[in-house]
Amino acid sequence: MKEQVRLSEGQRAYEAKRAAKAGVSLDKWLAMKAQDRDKLAAAAAKAAEPPKKAGFFARLLERAQRPIK
Repeated sequence: MKEQVRLSEGQRAYEAKRAAKAGVSLDKWLAMKAQDRDKLAAAAAKAAEPPKKAGFFARLLERAQRPIK
């Protein structure tokens, strides 16, 4: 579900300038920004996942390399 972002007149003018500089329409520019924002959120969520437990042989090798207490 897409959210409609409410922009003030100043924000709208700023984004219109940036869209014109990029050579796209304001609607397309805002859609591109929303898509980039979604990609960043997905990447952040993926990065936040806990790492997997090391495999059996990896743990065995790690244990073998530790100094004897």
